[in-house]
Amino acid sequence: MLCVLVCVSLLSGLVLGGPADSSSSNQRLFEAHQRFDKRQKLDPEVHMNISEIIRRWGYPAEEHEVVTEDGYILTVNRIPQGLRPTTGVRPVVFLQHGLLAAGSNWITNPPNTSLGYVLADAGYDVWLGNSRGNTWSRKHQSLRPDQDEYWRFSYDEMALKDLPAVVDYILKTTAQEQIYYIGHSQGTTIAFIAFSSLPELSSKIKLYVGLAPVATVQFTQSPMTKLSVFPEFLIWDLFGRQDFLPQSHMIEWFAEHVCAKHVLSELCGNVFFVLCGFDEKNLNVSRTPVYTTHCPAGTSVQNMVHWSQAVHGGRLMAFDFGPAGNMKHYNQTTPPEYRVQDMKVPTALFSGGQDTLADPKDVAILLTQVSNLVFHKHIPHWDHLDFIWGLDAPEEMFSSILDLLQKYQ
Repeated sequence: MLCVLVCVSLLSGLVLGGPADSSSSNQRLFEAHQRFDKRQKLDPEVHMNISEIIRRWGYPAEEHEVVTEDGYILTVNRIPQGLRPTTGVRPVVFLQHGLLAAGSNWITNPPNTSLGYVLADAGYDVWLGNSRGNTWSRKHQSLRPDQDEYWRFSYDEMALKDLPAVVDYILKTTAQEQIYYIGHSQGTTIAFIAFSSLPELSSKIKLYVGLAPVATVQFTQSPMTKLSVFPEFLIWDLFGRQDFLPQSHMIEWFAEHVCAKHVLSELCGNVFFVLCGFDEKNLNVSRTPVYTTHCPAGTSVQNMVHWSQAVHGGRLMAFDFGPAGNMKHYNQTTPPEYRVQDMKVPTALFSGGQDTLADPKDVAILLTQVSNLVFHKHIPHWDHLDFIWGLDAPEEMFSSILDLLQKYQ
């Protein structure tokens, strides 16, 4: 979600005044802000964590910590039941967010347009994952986030270490044998890798639902992937070897003082979505301050380099450490390729016709590789973020997901 940086750059010029701004226009905008400040209260969810947001809407919330085999401590949020508690066993649904995002993606719209709440009210035990290194999963048994070593991971580790640890923890906690898995964007990439490489893990998944699925990014047109135009050494030099776009006080200020203003909220929404594909008519603009303070939630620079490699390579490969590094990590000079064809989990996919990140041409290739594809719905007018925040998601997607979960009990 590099869109946040663009928002900061463009809208700070509007608010603070750029070289081409006149002092009179700045003064009028400042006075307008003051008037709106008096009329409007900031959405309290801007400064809430995931559990606090869930409880604000009347739902029960839990926080769990899961330790991976390499010592990362992941926070997993849980909505154990809906507003009207049901008796008996509630099947588990695990929701995994995308790149630079967090578990809050599933609950930052009001309940009727947030998948997390809809599933809870439908009788499911809902768990929300947080990938290593994001806002809510920055702990480790022995490393600290101010150490380079902490950030030596990419979506390889999220797939092969984080996901098995979380699934096993959930099954142990709930005493169930299988769960449903729903992923968005990078959350689908993680699933394709894990379920094709780890047969024991895949046997624990009843159904895999992929939203805006990403296995390859050969045809992506998203400006977010234009990072790949830089040679790798320059990416490391520019961004260092630790975290990339973590949540920060600057972003919080931006959300509170820019996105929250009615006079600017629609523009903020448009710019916010420009790098990820946007449809302002399908965005709850009033929620923009909440979106902005929860995303981006950060990841490692190494993870962004891995995505850059994927754009260049056009295939779903492990991280490329270079010939010498690959010999050390994989005992071969090139990184291994993940074979989506080997995945046996029943799979349902939802794709968008205006998605510039999960490009329809990449999705078309993916559809030929999924050996147990049980459902596919293409939504022509959807972009990459409609899958988590679209106002028409209940009609376009939620009902189909609920039907699929019921079918694969």
